[in-house]
Amino acid sequence: MQYFLIFLAFLCGAVFPLQAGLNTQMTKHVEHPILTAFLSFFTGLIGLIIYAVIARIPLHTLANCRNAPWYVWFAGLLGAFYISTVIVLIPRLGFALTFGLIVAGQMAVSILFDHYGILDTSIREISLGRIIGAVFLIIGVILIRKF
Repeated sequence: MQYFLIFLAFLCGAVFPLQAGLNTQMTKHVEHPILTAFLSFFTGLIGLIIYAVIARIPLHTLANCRNAPWYVWFAGLLGAFYISTVIVLIPRLGFALTFGLIVAGQMAVSILFDHYGILDTSIREISLGRIIGAVFLIIGVILIRKF
């Protein structure tokens, strides 16, 4: 099961550049990255609705969102920021540099989230190995930018 989860995480990362490229292509047609982001979320919503119906996910629990803390609603806004920003960056920075910087940013924040158990996650303390790994990621981004 652990190997499947690792593969799934890798696959998730692998589809981001494809999604970004497809969104960049859509922007050429609709002529604005925000409209493209809207269409991306709209088609994603349709896909999730279809999946929920096919998988028979109990939608009645959706009403429980009223009990969620106010700050969890920022997730959708952060997703919109991410999609819109990537659409703007890909044509200017290229795929490798854009996603290298994204992964470096994700890693830096993720290490802090792990260390402090932010958002009720289990604590995984910062270690020398984790810091070295993050530094290698940053060095990789610098090399991608330079060459």
